[in-house]
Amino acid sequence: MVDPGSYQDDRPAVAAQAPGGPRAVPAFAAGPVCGVAVAVGLVLLAVAGQFGYFGDELYFVATGKYQWAWGYADNPWLLPWLAARVDALFPGSWFALRVIPLLMTSAGVVVAGLIAREFGGGRKAQVITAAAYALSWQILASGHVLATSTVDPFLWVVVGWLVVRWARTRSDWALVWAGVVTAIAMQGKFLIAFFWIGIVVGALAVGPRGLLRRPALWVAGVITVAVTIPTLVWQVDNDWPYLLMQQVIKEQNDRLLGGTLGTIPLAVVMAGLPIGAFLLCHGLYQLLRAPDLRPYRFLGVAVVVVTVVILVAANRYYYVAGMYPLVFAASAVKVEQGAIARWWRWVPTWPVFALSVPIAVYLTLPVRPADGFTGVDLVDFQASGSLGWPDLADQTAEVYRGLPSRADTVVMGDSYWQASALDYYGRERGLPAAYGPERGYWFTGRPADSTRQVVYVGGDEKWLTQFFGRVERVGAVTLPQTTAKTANQGVPIYVLNDPVAPWPELWNRMHRP
Repeated sequence: MVDPGSYQDDRPAVAAQAPGGPRAVPAFAAGPVCGVAVAVGLVLLAVAGQFGYFGDELYFVATGKYQWAWGYADNPWLLPWLAARVDALFPGSWFALRVIPLLMTSAGVVVAGLIAREFGGGRKAQVITAAAYALSWQILASGHVLATSTVDPFLWVVVGWLVVRWARTRSDWALVWAGVVTAIAMQGKFLIAFFWIGIVVGALAVGPRGLLRRPALWVAGVITVAVTIPTLVWQVDNDWPYLLMQQVIKEQNDRLLGGTLGTIPLAVVMAGLPIGAFLLCHGLYQLLRAPDLRPYRFLGVAVVVVTVVILVAANRYYYVAGMYPLVFAASAVKVEQGAIARWWRWVPTWPVFALSVPIAVYLTLPVRPADGFTGVDLVDFQASGSLGWPDLADQTAEVYRGLPSRADTVVMGDSYWQASALDYYGRERGLPAAYGPERGYWFTGRPADSTRQVVYVGGDEKWLTQFFGRVERVGAVTLPQTTAKTANQGVPIYVLNDPVAPWPELWNRMHRP
């Protein structure tokens, strides 16, 4: 019987070492693993120019260029900073912006293969893990856009690999580098803190408890905190809007995606059907139960803990995507050993992988026409969130220029996407700086006290009458290039006059997290 505390010292786990040191790992299957990474990169490159900026991309570009700060209501500073740097080099190029997620997704494929190698997986296990990661619907879809859901999972994968490597070698440098990567991840989203909570709980529950006594772990923590101080100060100064946003996100998911009951099924499905879903379930079981994976069992516990925390705190299924390679790799190692049930032995085979490629690409990437789902009760999320931003700015500018008087007039977008579009595209069309009552845009500033008139894009007339004495709908955005359901098709444009309260009070009342 195995003593649960037998892996709590600071030596490499017995099951994972050879005489004289850590267990040697198989050779890295560089050719096929990197081949999968290159293939994914080429596919993403082929679709990188589709449609236009996605709403979140536009938000990052606009805030990074015009409203940069150490923090925002929904994310820290890293993505706006990156987006603004790319826009400075390649103005108006969403194609250039998407090189970043393309490279991260391709690199994630390689790191996924390296995790399987650390688990003792040979060529087959490494290729299965890399290919399953590449065909994960969530990973492939997020690889098309620069978003927190792209950057965050990639950095989780790198941290996961470094922690697995430490578990095999006990190299403290692995922990220090994990701290550096964690510090970077915290500048994009704070979620990786959940991953470390899971790792700590797993180490306490099943070992190696010596992990918590390693000075390198505390060095990693100091690095993370030191780098994160500026964005934490911003959150404190603004009463922690990030925490409020997590509650808003949870409520949105409860309403739109089935809440807690829908989170786990969606996470499994978005791992990819059928391969990713099977590897996910099988791999978690193996990570928790397989004797030869005993040194890494704490990571299986971490997966469970993180999933429970996310179910309680946020309910976004894709928040767990960064842990996919850990369980994919555990499953792939057992597949390579032939330790899988006969009834699903056919799943991780090359014909199934080959058939999964067109399915994954069609369902997750913008290879369809923008109106490809017209006639059915589905919304193409990528097309919907990417089409028509210049049109929205054009038609708003036309309304603005047609006003009898533009003195003391501002423009506002109802959603943070619409405010971003007006801010980014509007200035070259003669519009003033844009404002918005939603999410991060509310924190970028309010209209001047002298403002008497607002050109308002989006929103609901009844809601607006709470704040203005005169609400006149003067038009609606039309996108002649598509009949698809999009974020901009038919969006109303209002002219608002006679604010019912002074702007400091009015702005607080209009705020929508």
